[in-house]
Amino acid sequence: MGKDKISISKNSARQLLFAGLGLAACLFSNCSKSNSGQPAREARAPVTVAQVSTRDIPVQIGVIGNVESMASVEVKSQVSGYLTGIYFAEGQELKKDDLLFEIDPRPFQQELAQLSANLARDRAQLANAEVENKRYEELFQRELVSREQYDQARTQAEALSATVKADQAALFNARLTLSYCTIRAPITGRAGSLNFHKGDLVRANDTTALVTINQLQPIYVSFAVPEQHLSEIKNYMASGPLKVLAVVPSQSRPAEQGILTFIDNAIDPATGTIKLKATFENPEKNLWPGQFVNVTLELTERPNALVVPTQAILTGQNGQYLYVVKPEGTVESRPVVTSISYQNDTVVDKGLSAGETIVIDGQLQLKPGARVEVKNAAAANATGSAPAGAAHAPGSSAGTGAK
Repeated sequence: MGKDKISISKNSARQLLFAGLGLAACLFSNCSKSNSGQPAREARAPVTVAQVSTRDIPVQIGVIGNVESMASVEVKSQVSGYLTGIYFAEGQELKKDDLLFEIDPRPFQQELAQLSANLARDRAQLANAEVENKRYEELFQRELVSREQYDQARTQAEALSATVKADQAALFNARLTLSYCTIRAPITGRAGSLNFHKGDLVRANDTTALVTINQLQPIYVSFAVPEQHLSEIKNYMASGPLKVLAVVPSQSRPAEQGILTFIDNAIDPATGTIKLKATFENPEKNLWPGQFVNVTLELTERPNALVVPTQAILTGQNGQYLYVVKPEGTVESRPVVTSISYQNDTVVDKGLSAGETIVIDGQLQLKPGARVEVKNAAAANATGSAPAGAAHAPGSSAGTGAK
């Protein structure tokens, strides 16, 4: 009885062992078939691509500029007196000859009246002296008076004539001084803050201006460019006016457009730059004196330039390069030579052809020969920029992968 139990246990163990070996052989066989029938899917790097295109690119110089008023006038009094009238508000838009200030005119009116009376008196005396001179001249010719008496009469008449002329000049000056009591706007522009108020005593040609007026339309934008650009600027100006764009930082308004109107007559030896000025009509008064702006000087336009998004350009030990996607879905590293940039694009002078597909995002995980999966496949295929197999698994169609 004991032997039978031991025999049964041994048979059960053998059966379990054979069953395990069979299962392992079956699994190994299935796995081998699976591996031999279809290889494991290769990992692909997700990237965003774009197509190399051509477009007209403006050749520009970008710098920082400063807005300047074409005319800035400090309004000062030419006479001393009490300020009796102010006829505008701070920050008001003014036109030329608008009334601004009035200074107490009474002292000057009194002086004018005194000089007018002096002129009338001297004119009367001159008239009498001229009559006396004529009478003495006749008597002298008849030898009834001496030469000395005749000379005295003539001298008296000439002296009074000079006195009358001096009175006339003084009277003119008094009228001019009286006119200075009324101060008008010398230019069209915008008034600044008032430094004096009604009732204040102002002095002739004081160091402090009553108010400052700045012209806003038109207006200057001054900027400096490196001296090496001077020759090409002069050459392009010979063909016509050069357009200048000014953008106020942190504002969403469109760029103001002006034209280059001034090139300084000397290069600054300290900075190696040349000063330029552009004139802007400034219709909306977006440009303000003293403001810093981003200035773009447009020299010419480069037609049919080969351009790529600037973010596609990488820099390595051997210079600039980018990744080009091949039709089979792999990438190659392509050295390129670039020149100018405009907005978000860079012009490629050498190394690419129009229509090629390049990687613009995801380059950090790439190396030459790496397989990629295009994240923007639908958009790329819509423009004809994605390679047929770049975004699809083996055996799938291009149409299926693009959906």
